[in-house]
Amino acid sequence: MTDQRTPTPTIRRLVAYLVDAPAPDQPLAELQAWIAESPRFRSFAQANRDKIRKKVRGAASPEARLDVRAELRVAAFLLADRRFDLAFEAYGAGRRGPDFTATFRAGRAFNIEVTRRRPGTGDGALEHSILAKLRQLPPSASNVVVVAVDGPSGAPDPGAVLHELRRRADRRDDAFFVARGLEGVATFHAGLLRLAAVVAWAPEAEASRRVAAWANAGARVPLPEPTLRALVAALVADREQQGRK
Repeated sequence: MTDQRTPTPTIRRLVAYLVDAPAPDQPLAELQAWIAESPRFRSFAQANRDKIRKKVRGAASPEARLDVRAELRVAAFLLADRRFDLAFEAYGAGRRGPDFTATFRAGRAFNIEVTRRRPGTGDGALEHSILAKLRQLPPSASNVVVVAVDGPSGAPDPGAVLHELRRRADRRDDAFFVARGLEGVATFHAGLLRLAAVVAWAPEAEASRRVAAWANAGARVPLPEPTLRALVAALVADREQQGRK
């Protein structure tokens, strides 16, 4: 019996198309294995091949390609759980909308925006990652920001970061938010209403330290607790379990 994880010529051609090269470069070197291991992720990549190719081609630097890798890695982990379905850039390619629109057990759709904390910048980068995404979150939808963290150190607590941001907002510290790309406290509060949850994700860390999540009880459209639990469980799952559920 052929091992479904072995890259076939069809898979190799698909990956070559996605990365616009005969073989993936280093930031996307695992893409071929993810596609070979998971029929669901392979179908996702095939269905969104033009969008993925455009995003990869637009990522000019190694750091930008690592950002794309983080997005695709989240998709691979979530699609390993058959209870999740994903649409890629449902708001339109190139628009400032979330990366994914997901459903859990065919329930109400919610959005997932994936970003990446830059290495060597500490927990302050988690704060920047969250604030930078607030304007991309559509109103009247449940929105989750997943912050990928490189390295084995574990996921930082987004709850502590949001607590400090709220404290700054309560003090009307407009200068703090302006310095971080927002128009002030009012813009932060408006974005916070659209933010249902933040999930910090360190995929290289041990399972017990891989994910830390914060749910916003004050969100205009909260994320149901079972959905958030399932999302966390999918991101905690060991990589070798992908494609076997």
